Amino acid sequence: MIKFTKMQGLGNDYVYIDAIHQKIENESDLAQFVSNRHFGIGSDGLILICKSDVADFKMRMFNQDGSEAEMCGNGIRCVGKFVYDKGLTNKTEITIETLAGLKKLKLNTKEGKVSTVKVDMGEPILEPEKIPVDSNENPVKNLKLEAEGKQFNFTCVSMGNPHAITIVDEVKDFDVEKYGKVIEIDKHFPKRINVEFIQIIDKNNIKMRVWERGAGETLACGTGACASVVSCCINNQTDRKVKVELLGGDLEIEWNKQDNHVYMTGPAVTVFEGGLL
Repeated sequence: MIKFTKMQGLGNDYVYIDAIHQKIENESDLAQFVSNRHFGIGSDGLILICKSDVADFKMRMFNQDGSEAEMCGNGIRCVGKFVYDKGLTNKTEITIETLAGLKKLKLNTKEGKVSTVKVDMGEPILEPEKIPVDSNENPVKNLKLEAEGKQFNFTCVSMGNPHAITIVDEVKDFDVEKYGKVIEIDKHFPKRINVEFIQIIDKNNIKMRVWERGAGETLACGTGACASVVSCCINNQTDRKVKVELLGGDLEIEWNKQDNHVYMTGPAVTVFEGGLL
């Protein structure tokens, strides 16, 4: 039996498995099975906690469709809670190896359990070839695309995984699926793209909905929230410290001027434990 933990950060839910003490095979197939909300556990994907030679732990993240992604902001906060609450570490400042590089986490505890996590997400990537996006702009702030007869203007940012951000009048009733699934696979994005539709409330508050590649619309996306704040900053639309309101709740994002790093603070919640036969 494989023991697992269902966790969520702002409703962005994943199945978490300790792959240090358990042998996991066929990760892609397993991700597709556990993600199924009718025949599996039900989640936005699968996250494995593994040994690392360069950090305290290594995180591997798989989407619903079985594809392996570089990073997940909401997911990495739950990794921090997982390893601390389960006694895999007693440190409140840890490093996590990801395909998007090393990430530093500060764990905020309450009554012996992690309640919120502050993640140093590193520096945003703005060079088009590194995002990647097919564009001659650097940074890419004016990528005009058409989807289902509607014109969009995108700013592109990577937080270790690629994001395209566009402003809409209001996000509440916006048809994220209709446009997101088309933009995700647009020819300008060789590795597909995560698409953020944002509404600017004021200099310190935005609303965001997200279409994640390989998963569809999710209740929250940590890297997407970070990318959206960077996008707003370089377009002079917000300050550097912004509250991002997502369908699943709020994240505090700060793009620090001194070290150029983006910091994300938000909750991590355990839903239930179980076993796969």
